[in-house]
Formats: sequence, structure tokens, C-alpha cells
Amino acid sequence: MRLPQPRGPVSRGVTEALCGARPLDVEALLADVAAADGDVIHDEDLQLALWVAYELHYGGFEDVATGRDWEWDPDLLRVRGALEARFEVRLRELTRREVDAALAATGDVAERIFAQADAADGPSLGRPLQREATAEQFIEVLVHRSVYQLKEADPHTFAVPRVQGSAKVALVELQFDEYGAGRAERQHATLFGDGLAELGLDRGYGAYVDAVPAVTLALNNAMSLLCLHRRLRGAAVGHLAALEVTSSLPCRKYVQGLRRLDLSPAMVTYFDEHVEADAVHEQVATREICAALVAREPELAEDVSFGVAVCLRMDELLAAHVLDSFRAGVSSLRSREVSEAVA
Repeated sequence: MRLPQPRGPVSRGVTEALCGARPLDVEALLADVAAADGDVIHDEDLQLALWVAYELHYGGFEDVATGRDWEWDPDLLRVRGALEARFEVRLRELTRREVDAALAATGDVAERIFAQADAADGPSLGRPLQREATAEQFIEVLVHRSVYQLKEADPHTFAVPRVQGSAKVALVELQFDEYGAGRAERQHATLFGDGLAELGLDRGYGAYVDAVPAVTLALNNAMSLLCLHRRLRGAAVGHLAALEVTSSLPCRKYVQGLRRLDLSPAMVTYFDEHVEADAVHEQVATREICAALVAREPELAEDVSFGVAVCLRMDELLAAHVLDSFRAGVSSLRSREVSEAVA
């Protein structure tokens, strides 16, 4: 994957420094981060800059200049830290009510997670894709999802060394399934790539980053924020639990929508895999990971609820963007040109 096209002064400063076009001007970038107004979740420049900084911990970029360890560069980490601080503050603002309600609820850890998921009443893509979406609209949703799905499970794997005891064992068990249970061709990221390829789309990792809007990058950045900080390990596994709890039923609807539109048997296989697997994984994630972690470290209960709330809210924000775009008769991607090329 090559570095994406910048969307403003911060992402430009970061990407140009990474490719060696100019030095990293830390003070100028910190000033630009501080000066940016509006909602950080919808800020194209800030979300792209944060996504690029995080990506150095994943697959990286083939056009990053050699001779400097950018992944752990202290100057770049200062910029990333400023971006993260703004983002985390906003995520906590967005989820405060849901976290407080979860902490006040009765029941054990797993029961509170299921109740938190059940209480979410924001927009969802499951039913529209099942019943109404056109083939082009369905494909747009797959493009949004590709940013995460082509590295599926990788963010939460960072949590493995950060939890201990039975929670660690259960997390490794769950991740083993995500990575194909010993079969490379059954990795969930590989199955999703097979579906993209069958639809004539680019299965290359990060192929559509330039096409997706800030809210899609923010959904991915939220995962990395929670999973790359040890202090947020409770939120990381809470986020994972919410993913699993809210996966099986929507994936069944995706399968029905794909069959209605006669699209990609390979993509049907991908979502079918999640209908079955995630019905089991939700129990592992809530009871054997989150509950076990809180039993060992009771002070992390609030962070678990925060991670659940972040997952639910970011899904709702992306769904709202996509559905608003569809109702307005416009592409949910960044340009009509890109959406037509995808279609």
C-alpha cells in the first residue's frame, strides 16, 4: 500500500515527511491540530493523519522513506498524541450517557454488555441492505468495510499481551478463529478479499482509503486508539465484545441482501462465516474475556462499557452517513468519480 492523498495541512505534513518530501515540522503540525475546528470525527484532514500514523503499526506503506524508524519516531508520536487526545475527548463526550447507564444497570458484566447493545437505537445498515439497497449501494458499503475487513482482527490482537489469566487464553482462542483456525485461506480478511475480487474490486490492503470519508477512518481509528494503549485494554476488549454481539444478525441480513441482488457467492461465504462464528464468539467475548478481565481488575469495568459504547456509536455514525447519502441520491464515498469506478 502506498501513502494516501492528503486532505489538509496535517495529513499533508505527515505524508510528505514519511515519503521524504520535506522534514516533519512538529510545532506547525501541533498548531494545525489545535486550530482545527468542528467535529474531529468528521474532519477529513485529522482523521486521515491519525489513520496514517496508526497504519505504521500495521502493514505500513511501501513508499515511506528509509533511514528513520517512523513507527516509533518521537516527533511523529507527539503529533499522533495530539490527534489522539482530541479524538478521545470527543469519543468520551459521545458515549458518556451510555457508559453511565451501563454502570448503573443490574446484572453481571456479560448481561450489561448485552443490555448496552440492545439499548442502541441508532441507524443500522442491516435491514436496508437486506431489502432495499441497489447493487451499487451494497458495493459502496463493502468499500467502506474494506478498510477494516482486509486487516480484520489485527487491532484487537494488540490486546493479547495486555490482559492476563483466563481472559488472555479466551482472547487467543477467539483470534485463532478470526485468523482461519490454522488455515490461511480461511482467514476472515482473506475471505473478504475473495469476495471483493469476485465483484471485480481491488482486494489490495488499503486500496480504497482515498475513497472513504472521515467517518469511516474514524471508525477504524477508534479501534486502534483503544487497542494500541495498554491503559485502554478494558475498552479494547469491550469494543471486541460489542463487535461480536452485534455481528451475527446483521451478517444474516447481508447474506440475504447479497442473494437478493445475486452478488458474489464468495462474499456470501464471508458473511455466512460470521453468522455462525459470531454467535459463539459473543459468548466468549462477553463472558470469558470481558467478565474475566473485570473479575481480575474490577477498576476496568467502566473502560469495558466505554469500549462497547464506542463500537456501537461509531457504527451508528457510519450507518447514518451512508443512509443519508443514499436517501439524497448521492454516493456515500468521497466523490462520484470514485463511486462510479467502484460500481
